[in-house]
Amino acid sequence: MKKLFQQFFIAFLQIMVVICISTTAIQAQDTTRSLNAEQVLYLVKKFHPIVRQTQINIEQSNADILVARSAFDPVLTHQMNAKTFDGTNYYNQITPEIKIPTWYGIEVAAGLEDLSGNRLDPSHTIGQTNYIGISIPLVKNLVIDKRRAALQQSKLLSGMATIEQRAVINDLCIQALEAYWNWVNAFQNYEVVKNNVAISSKRFNFVRNAFRHGERPAIDTIEALTQLQGFEYQQNQQWLAFQNAGLNLSAFLWKSNNEPYELPTAIQPEKGWENEVKIKQFNLELNSLLEIALTTHPHLEMYDFKIDLLDIDKQLKFQDLLPKIDFKYNQLGKGYNMSQTVANGPLFENNYQYGIKMEIPLRLSQGRGDYKKAKLKIEETELDLNQKRWMINLKVKTYHNELVNLRNQIELQSNNYNNCLALVKAEEKRFENGESSLFVINTRENKALEVLEKLIDLKTKYYKTIYALQWSAGLLQ
Repeated sequence: MKKLFQQFFIAFLQIMVVICISTTAIQAQDTTRSLNAEQVLYLVKKFHPIVRQTQINIEQSNADILVARSAFDPVLTHQMNAKTFDGTNYYNQITPEIKIPTWYGIEVAAGLEDLSGNRLDPSHTIGQTNYIGISIPLVKNLVIDKRRAALQQSKLLSGMATIEQRAVINDLCIQALEAYWNWVNAFQNYEVVKNNVAISSKRFNFVRNAFRHGERPAIDTIEALTQLQGFEYQQNQQWLAFQNAGLNLSAFLWKSNNEPYELPTAIQPEKGWENEVKIKQFNLELNSLLEIALTTHPHLEMYDFKIDLLDIDKQLKFQDLLPKIDFKYNQLGKGYNMSQTVANGPLFENNYQYGIKMEIPLRLSQGRGDYKKAKLKIEETELDLNQKRWMINLKVKTYHNELVNLRNQIELQSNNYNNCLALVKAEEKRFENGESSLFVINTRENKALEVLEKLIDLKTKYYKTIYALQWSAGLLQ
């Protein structure tokens, strides 16, 4: 008895394991055969090639920063010069040097020189010498120069590439969601007509059997068949619309290996599409959305970066209005011992070399023209920014008004559909009692179908508008 109980218990456990595995497999299959809006957004953000291209742009802009930094890299040079002619050693010169650029346009240089020969410039020093020097722009290029401007602008462009990625994702997501909700709309319309085909088929069979028993005239079978054929025609049309909507949605779906993904016909919108969880978390309050849009919208932030870039260019153009005065000083020393050169004594006392160079265009025509153009470009961009800010403001308000209106329209249309459905059911009861005709039933049924299709259109448009409202505020990122 005990052994029999053990065998029964083991068999029971095996059955439960099989049931659990089957249930898990069925649930997994159901999950893979459905698609919701959030899954579409995830796939677009993760695998769409345009999004990946924006990431490449960010990496390229980071590489540009590295290129701009190269202007501040220390540079080591080494020259060897010699000349011998007709048995005469004119000169032998060896001059290694290192230059270190700094942020404020100042360059520090240090070098060695070994000079010998019989035909040398009297200003040159024979033998081994060394020097430590500095070059300073006193007016022009002291605050900013091309090297610093290029580095600052490359950093701004890197930040701008990140903002541009957000803007691209925001725009791409709303396009994908537009295709998704069109796909949902087509499927729901197909399901409605498919259900009507099933109901009409049952009604046709009922009427045909009633005719065979002499309870209904032959014209009723034709009426029922005509209605059935009309719904079958609509079913084929809606199936075609659903397939094409799936192909349009497939344009936004890509695999992780950069291959396009064609949405299988077996995949359907997730059940309960009218109760999307993510939508309930969205901010739909108008004033809050306007504040968010006008402070963090990627398109507006891009304009901020553009203005900063132009401001750097304006500062650089202003330098052309200043006189160019460069000062250069070298502390000299004998031999290769630079530490002794530094400790030689006060500057401008002994063993030194300096120079001052000044130049300025007398009319400053180019400087004045370039600076004026830079200021006008900033003014033009600020006007574009104001216009863009206003357009975003209007767009947020427009979608919010549309959302409020759609809520009311859906409520009205739902009540209208319920009334039409009640009329159909009432007419069917009258028909069963011999008080009505199939023509009246079909008329009321067609009207109910028309109202239901309009209700589905309103509901899908409502969800489109919710996402469009988030997009208009720059939140689909």
